[in-house]
Amino acid sequence: MDRSFNDRTVIITGATAGIGLACARRFADLGANLVVVARGRADLDKTVAELKRKGPITAVCGDISDAAVQEQIITEAITNYGAIHVLVNNAGMNTRGAVEDVAVDDLGKLVDVNLRAPITMSRRVLPHLRKAGKGAIVNVASLAGRVPLAHEAVYSATKFGLRTFSAALADELRGTGITVSAVSPGPVDTQFIMADLDQVPDIVLSQPIVTADQVAALVVACALDGRVERATPRLSGALATMGYVVPGVRRMLRPLLDAAGRRRKAQLRKDAKA
Repeated sequence: MDRSFNDRTVIITGATAGIGLACARRFADLGANLVVVARGRADLDKTVAELKRKGPITAVCGDISDAAVQEQIITEAITNYGAIHVLVNNAGMNTRGAVEDVAVDDLGKLVDVNLRAPITMSRRVLPHLRKAGKGAIVNVASLAGRVPLAHEAVYSATKFGLRTFSAALADELRGTGITVSAVSPGPVDTQFIMADLDQVPDIVLSQPIVTADQVAALVVACALDGRVERATPRLSGALATMGYVVPGVRRMLRPLLDAAGRRRKAQLRKDAKA
């Protein structure tokens, strides 16, 4: 039985649904001591009840953008397990729509949760990763961080920033035994998209939808080998990069991609009613 993370402490933010829960399940199966973080107590209790039979698990309830909550996460990890080895910055949010239609406070909250919190959490764990002798930070980004995405402009900006932060910090820490990675998925079959389907830009759904567990597998792989970035689906990642590097091509293809996304969205609605 693979116990790659036996007795290693893994912190996962946004750990009670979607990608975060899939990550928690995978790391638990690999022997990790878990610190799971989320805002909802009931969902945290369900996650603990599911995973505690697989190994040690500690829950911290709170808003990851709150400095006091971040300090509590570190304290709980060290108090309960004595060390920190992996941080998975997964918690994220989105408020879709044109920038001028979104409240100013909501725009700021997007930056706080999606970008500032991963940066400050990474800073808080670094001394502990150094003390452990090695470790990994894995940031869950997005293909929206490879190509500008209208009507998700601030979300796209935060994911651009998170990818750049990950690559820059990886360079800073080269040779220390601490790796930093970004995992950039396209659309994922979670409530993050499915519960807000009408507001999701059509172009997003022009790409194949992956599962939360597929993304979690890439998170675990990055924690093991330290590759700076993994994207899924791979072809979608290549298309997103091309769309950023050659914006004229992106504008030319946009009507075709939007049309494909509308067809996919209609099919998803049909499937939901079936």
